[in-house]
Amino acid sequence: MRFSLLGGAAFAVAASAAMWSCSGSSSSSNPMSPGTMTSSATVNIMGQLGAQSFSPNPASVNQGSMVIWHNSDNTTHHIVLNDGSLDTGDIAPGASSAALSMATNGANYHCMIHPTMVGSINAATGAPPPCQGPYC
Repeated sequence: MRFSLLGGAAFAVAASAAMWSCSGSSSSSNPMSPGTMTSSATVNIMGQLGAQSFSPNPASVNQGSMVIWHNSDNTTHHIVLNDGSLDTGDIAPGASSAALSMATNGANYHCMIHPTMVGSINAATGAPPPCQGPYC
């Protein structure tokens, strides 16, 4: 039994390493879609400062890329794309949204709770770096 547990742990570690081998500080591979390389962005929610509420603003990601909103403010926020195609749900202070895939190349968004908080996402320029892991 001890051998099986160690073997399973070694497999889990190897599988995790293989799935994350394409990730970097500014881009990552979606391990559920081998061969697909997407960039990602984290947008920090800074407070109720209109267009200055988000950083970076605008954020730059390609269609299909993952976007995460991190709430650095001391109040709950709820981010939605103006066209309704993406909704973070409520994001508590200090928490982050789930990684959400951008369905469009560029979009405007706002906070449902604080409508003066506005931001935009622009299409990134250039292709993401090539994936070099075994699941690419």
